Amino acid sequence: MKEVIAVVRINMMNQTKKALSDAGVDSYFVREAQGRGKGFANPKVLEGVDEGYEEAAAVLGEKGKLYPKRVVTVVVEDEKVDEVVQAIIAPNKTGKPGDGKIFVVPVADSIRVRTGETGEAAIV
Repeated sequence: MKEVIAVVRINMMNQTKKALSDAGVDSYFVREAQGRGKGFANPKVLEGVDEGYEEAAAVLGEKGKLYPKRVVTVVVEDEKVDEVVQAIIAPNKTGKPGDGKIFVVPVADSIRVRTGETGEAAIV
């Protein structure tokens, strides 16, 4: 089993939920989060500064600004990982900074509290 953790834009959640559903994934968690990538300035903001826009210069002063995101967590069988990852990438890939990140982590075990089922039986 693997845990797929995806950080995505808030405005892409409906498309992400639909893509997961289309991939046969109906069980997942979503959390609100704030974060930032490694880039210190959006290239468009830098262009605005070069063109003399004061608003762009003001935004540059916000180096440590955190941006609202959503964190989607899905636990799936090993053979479904690639399908889930592609389902998340499809609606979120714009080619621009801020598209998000996906992490895949091994899961040692899972237990369904209601029935006591363990392993993959607990997640399907």
